[in-house]
Amino acid sequence: MNKESFDYKKAGVDIEAGEKMVENIKDMVSSTFRPEVLTEIGGFAGLFKPALGSFKEPVFAAATDGVGTKLKIAFMLNKHNTVGIDAVAMCVNDLIVQGAEPLFFLDYLAVGKLEASQAAEIISGVVEGCKMAGCALLGGETAEMPGFYQPGEYDIAGFAVGIVEKEKIITGKSIVPGDILLGIASNGLHSNGFSLVRKILLEHAALSLDRFIPQLGRSLGEELIRPTFIYVPLVLSLLKEYDIKGLAHITGGGLKNNLPRIFPEGVKGIIKKSSWDVPPIFSLIKDYGQVEEEEMFRTFNMGIGMALVTPANNAGEVLERIREKGWSAWEIGCISENKGQVPLVEIK
Repeated sequence: MNKESFDYKKAGVDIEAGEKMVENIKDMVSSTFRPEVLTEIGGFAGLFKPALGSFKEPVFAAATDGVGTKLKIAFMLNKHNTVGIDAVAMCVNDLIVQGAEPLFFLDYLAVGKLEASQAAEIISGVVEGCKMAGCALLGGETAEMPGFYQPGEYDIAGFAVGIVEKEKIITGKSIVPGDILLGIASNGLHSNGFSLVRKILLEHAALSLDRFIPQLGRSLGEELIRPTFIYVPLVLSLLKEYDIKGLAHITGGGLKNNLPRIFPEGVKGIIKKSSWDVPPIFSLIKDYGQVEEEEMFRTFNMGIGMALVTPANNAGEVLERIREKGWSAWEIGCISENKGQVPLVEIK
């Protein structure tokens, strides 16, 4: 009988490497801390004491999400400092559409073998995303899972908590016919539809990620890895000034499936597709894959990362303010009557 001695490291899990990684990222993570954070990195749980004194009826909001198969692009490019921004964005953008200010974020990183430099690169993106959103990176988990992932591959997901005054929760219930739909630009694909993107551009069209695409003005890889925009600071400022009746984070499902989630019964959205500048990456996908327009609009954001509904009498002012803050935005449609039918979006 073989009497070889085994330990956890021989099984593929390096506890010391994990401890060293935590030590290496402490300063980076603590740079995101808000005054409400009571703990240091490395404890069993993060502690956060929210300042509730200014709230009458505080309500906590929570969201969780991942980056999806966009991670395959990061693996192929060996570029890992933006996917953390995506992980944060996909969570905090879902909080802000309810009117909730993000307070803190937790990340979950699972790897086959822990590589300190790669992990630090990933976490640097999470830190940057948290700073953009104004929330604390309160803690997280790094799981080393030998044999579960291919060498160099990993998965990352996140969880965010925010707070909102109960009477200021944005539900969309007050949306009525005549209200105006505004769209705020996306940063390209964001983090949705990448299974179809890879199928068309990398497999079917056999394009290389380092190929410069003139209509994109950059290489294909540079375009596909662009991180999701974080809309939190912009939307928080708008909510303080204007009557925003509804907000929708345009993710998987596009405008067609995400906008109806905020519509009350009896209304529908009418979208004028020629009213904004659709980024060229979507034309590239459509042309190479012979994708039907309806499929494009229900799979991708098509250049609109956040949509909002405002009364007609202040739509122009809201639009101007968004642009003053440096964002591209357009009036993309209106709300119309839709008697006796489930909420829907028509794109014309």
